[in-house]
Amino acid sequence: MKATVKAPAKINLTLDIVGKRADGYHDVAMVMQAVSLYDTVTVELLDGEGDTIAVCCPAYPDVPTDESNIACKAVRAFYQATQVKPSPLSITIDKVIPTQAGLAGGSADGAAVVLALNQLFETHLKMEEMADICSHFGSDVPFCLLGGTMLATGTGTTLKKLHPLPNCHIVICKPDISVSTAAAYAACDARPPKGFLYTDELIKRLYSRDIRGLSTCLYNEFEQVMELPEINAIKRDMLSCKALGTSMSGSGSAVYGIFISEKKAQACVEFLKKNYNHVFLTKPLKDGCRVEAVS
Repeated sequence: MKATVKAPAKINLTLDIVGKRADGYHDVAMVMQAVSLYDTVTVELLDGEGDTIAVCCPAYPDVPTDESNIACKAVRAFYQATQVKPSPLSITIDKVIPTQAGLAGGSADGAAVVLALNQLFETHLKMEEMADICSHFGSDVPFCLLGGTMLATGTGTTLKKLHPLPNCHIVICKPDISVSTAAAYAACDARPPKGFLYTDELIKRLYSRDIRGLSTCLYNEFEQVMELPEINAIKRDMLSCKALGTSMSGSGSAVYGIFISEKKAQACVEFLKKNYNHVFLTKPLKDGCRVEAVS
């Protein structure tokens, strides 16, 4: 028996670092948005006994397939929470979301595994219960399960549903660079506090359904402190293609631009593809991971 789950990427409409906690983690305030760029995760129950997990990610051979893979962590967290009898599993990740992009591709895969296991083992968990399991192995994972448009606070796992992002077209482009999350946090810690949160202003624009005004409030604190020329170059290209606003997502290095016109968004995609390998045209989603098939 196997279950196939579509796992969407996310972008950060805002990312404010609120402060560093005594435990070394950071408090954040950010608005996250699910978008129509998907990995497909298939989890299959195999014959036999035991708790072996075989992970395969054909398109990205550099992705680890041992216990360090988030899919394995998801399985272990599910078993611990539900106390179901473990079975041998095969997990195939058809990866389209670029890695090291700030698009939560790994987190989405982990969330997809929990959703698939709930289906396969017929544990009948509610979404909130599965989100709690997800919070034990990644701060972005609960959001990736639930999706939509949400405010994330605390370490990123305290979620509040917001008004959905108005209909628009979102172009995503990932350059061939990686950003060190640890270095980004260190740079944020070295800055004096801002005294205000861009997140608060963006939420106001969400409630007023003002896509143009909202696009002027996009903000990523990591982007501000890292000042990467590759990121700025993509933003300039998107703005030249008439994007309403642009920002880096998460800890990078993917950049996105918001468009009202699908024609202008598609033209931006074609322009960026001349210089970049990972360019996508997406739309905002109102949900997260979903089961596509069970057989």
